[in-house]
Amino acid sequence: MQHIVILGNGIAGITAARHIRKHGDDRITVISGETDHFFSRTALMYIYMGHMKYEHTKPYEDWFWVKNKIDLKKAWVTSIDFEQKSLHFDSNESMTYDQLLIATGSISNKFGWPGQDLKGVQGLYSMQDLELMEENTQGIKHAVILGGGLIGVEMAEMLHSRHIPVTYLIREKHFWDNMLPPEEATLIDHHLAEQGIDLRSETELEEILGDDEGRVKAVKTKSGAVIECQFVGLTVGVSPNIGLFKDSPLHTDRGILVDEFLQTNLPNVYAIGDCAQLKRPLPHRRAIEAVWYAGRMMGETVAQTITGTRTSYQPGVWFNSAKFFDIEYQNYGVVPPECPADCTAFYWEAGDKKKCIKVIFDTSTLVVKGVNIFGIRNRHEVWDDWISKGKSIRYVIENLPKANFDPEFSTHWEGDIQRKFNAAFPDLEVSVRKKSFLEKILS
Repeated sequence: MQHIVILGNGIAGITAARHIRKHGDDRITVISGETDHFFSRTALMYIYMGHMKYEHTKPYEDWFWVKNKIDLKKAWVTSIDFEQKSLHFDSNESMTYDQLLIATGSISNKFGWPGQDLKGVQGLYSMQDLELMEENTQGIKHAVILGGGLIGVEMAEMLHSRHIPVTYLIREKHFWDNMLPPEEATLIDHHLAEQGIDLRSETELEEILGDDEGRVKAVKTKSGAVIECQFVGLTVGVSPNIGLFKDSPLHTDRGILVDEFLQTNLPNVYAIGDCAQLKRPLPHRRAIEAVWYAGRMMGETVAQTITGTRTSYQPGVWFNSAKFFDIEYQNYGVVPPECPADCTAFYWEAGDKKKCIKVIFDTSTLVVKGVNIFGIRNRHEVWDDWISKGKSIRYVIENLPKANFDPEFSTHWEGDIQRKFNAAFPDLEVSVRKKSFLEKILS
């Protein structure tokens, strides 16, 4: 029986632990100094907003770990001796391993701004960050958020739920337009404005100003504007949490370098999740993918290899999801900010500016490459099947109702989308979905 140690109790590490247990009886220890148990990191915002308590964010009951013989150790690792296969903790304890799985996640980015270490300035990634935000936002009158990404918009919604006015600074012309095409980015701009968020585009931070007690009192932009605030959220992305390994034999770049089997340069040492960087990423996939879904798939994959079935990481069609206040977002396949020269884009938007769909397809073959969906729920397995099998744009648009996953009695928009498509591409005309009898009554 070997001892498998997993460093990190996020989605990647815990998925690996669960699947390793399914395939054998090896001793498993999960180490984390963040929390006693695995919790849903994506639910952090709902604790702050009062929708959930911490115990509600635990996907497994407390007895789950004992029943499945997964040992949990709450501790911070201070060093690792890879030659002796031993980990050393801040408590002066140590532990040996036979196989080590590193899943240390991410840390919030900082870019050396003057004042970035003042009280009231922070990122949002860990449970400790949430606790700090609870402390830092007590009784404040105004907040500034820096960085137009998913964590930033979550933080804006959190503050908004407590009626704290928010000024949101982004370098880009539109929200998240380094990832979203202009139409979708503009739609989110409009929605943020509707929520009362003061979104200031093409604005860069010069410095964060503090008071005599070392607490933030304002930010100054590069244009010279001074915005008074008592809280600054730094949400300019995350980086792999690899500080522990910088001066070790482990090969690192931006993240811990791994091969297609998620193995590092050291024997019996693997890395997965946000901290892992693939040496040879697959086409249309990034070397580092700091998303929940990728972490889960890496955990499942590495568990196969560790338990004797050597398995390469094959994540398949890219997908992601998020929520921008009231607008849900799904992405499948490749939809870059600018449509590639060899592709064509079809875009539809509802009159309420809260729903849209963009499909990118190859101009010559008509094969669909990717889709962005806002405000309409679609089925992951349907889009995964369509894109992986190279379905044509005509097939996809005609069969859109099969993908719909909106709640019962919701308005169906597929007919409107199909009519817009027929008007834009008359040579590819598709049949239009007709309203059901119940829909006609409700409308």
